[in-house]
Amino acid sequence: MDLSLIQKDILITLISLYHQYSHPIKSEVIADIIRRNPGTVRNQMLALKVLGLVDGIPGPKGGYQPTARAYSELNVSSDYSESEVVLQKNGEKVEGVRVHEIAFTTLTHADLCHALIKIIGNVRSFEVGDKITIGPTPLNKLLIKGEVFGKDEINSALLISTSEMTSLPKKQIREYMSSPLIALEPDMTLAYAMKTFLQRRIHGAPVVENGILCGIVTLTDVISALDREMPTTSLVSEVMVTRVISMPADMRLYEVIKQFKEQDVGRVIVTDEGKPVGILTHSDIIRVFPSL
Repeated sequence: MDLSLIQKDILITLISLYHQYSHPIKSEVIADIIRRNPGTVRNQMLALKVLGLVDGIPGPKGGYQPTARAYSELNVSSDYSESEVVLQKNGEKVEGVRVHEIAFTTLTHADLCHALIKIIGNVRSFEVGDKITIGPTPLNKLLIKGEVFGKDEINSALLISTSEMTSLPKKQIREYMSSPLIALEPDMTLAYAMKTFLQRRIHGAPVVENGILCGIVTLTDVISALDREMPTTSLVSEVMVTRVISMPADMRLYEVIKQFKEQDVGRVIVTDEGKPVGILTHSDIIRVFPSL
């Protein structure tokens, strides 16, 4: 069937939001995203309902949800796992938008590489000149960076000039961690901790007692304590941070990169069967993947 541009916008946005939140979507929410009058969207929803493309769910928590026919009409798989590719604009994740297909158009050109990015969501939220990052993709963990130089609103696609393409490392983090683990004990002094940091040329270490991870202390923690005039004989347990982020040794590096960014941390403790065996720092990741 021939859908109008606004009907495609509404339907694509509905599918994206429905899979993001797993509940019916109100027409006002869609209107806000696609920057249309709420009354216009409500009227179009009625038309889409008559066409069998949406179902209306009554009640205070009701709204609209796409039908199987909607996926078929837009040539989108209802198995949304294939669309779990994140798109960032100017460094921020674009909510309600997922990458559906990536097609490279000028790979053989010596000086440039263009790509056509089909998305599930509102293409109008992007402008020419926007810096975007796509990925990592599910299979080969490809990360693509580039700039928007055009839009195809009819097919909900972005035209980008790529500046960088990298396949993220897929090895387990045990391959990149620093080991054997340099650890401190809770009853060690700040003087001993400072000496360890300087001799080993490290900026932090986990605090372990009887094989159990109980905290972490950094060079900044020790210096801050000394600035507060705590004696150098004070114990590590008095300044350590008990909230420690740890990750299993068999976790893949590309998964950890996301955690570093989301939690804004500089290091994580690597564990094997619950016991600390190494440490992975932001510097370790930069050495593997300097473009991050």
